[in-house]
Amino acid sequence: MTTSPDIPPPDLRERILTAAEEMLRRYGPAKTSVVDVARHLNMSHGNIYRVFASKEALRAAVVDRWLARAHAPLTAIVTGPGTPPEKLIAWFTCLADQKLAKVAGDPELFATYQALLHQVPEVIDRHLAWLAEQVRAMLAEGRDADLFRFQDLDAAAQAVLDATLPFRHPDMIVATNDGPEHRKLRAVLALVIAGLTSGALA
Repeated sequence: MTTSPDIPPPDLRERILTAAEEMLRRYGPAKTSVVDVARHLNMSHGNIYRVFASKEALRAAVVDRWLARAHAPLTAIVTGPGTPPEKLIAWFTCLADQKLAKVAGDPELFATYQALLHQVPEVIDRHLAWLAEQVRAMLAEGRDADLFRFQDLDAAAQAVLDATLPFRHPDMIVATNDGPEHRKLRAVLALVIAGLTSGALA
């Protein structure tokens, strides 16, 4: 079966994204262009524009793919077994592990992605909305099981996100890091869960 010259091969998008990721890691956003990515793939830059309408669209897709890899294990916690309190603890410690691995483990690559994120603010908005929706899902499950008590789901989710911000924000997480056991984060989550259980939180 042949592919029409007007229809990009099905694997072209992934090949472009992988190449763009490699080039961004090596040279950074300021020194990586669509032409550079095309040259890395030994193709015309017109082939890339058949898949991505602009340099900004390509960069947004790279960031989306990067975030999707981070989202997968978090989604598995929300949809997997365990009580809502257990899920909250597992979800936030997993998120903290991810952020620490990126910020401390590969600071150059993380700085590259942070720079990209600021160039595509709509991706940041989608990511923050996704995080909030995940927390809302866990809180709603706890409320339906009569484990959590609160009046307003959105307000409760925002309170939980605010309380845990130092343990997931890239500008704060290194300072708040207390090792792989996350004692400080777990202490905050214990207070949050106690507040949700008693009805004192939101």
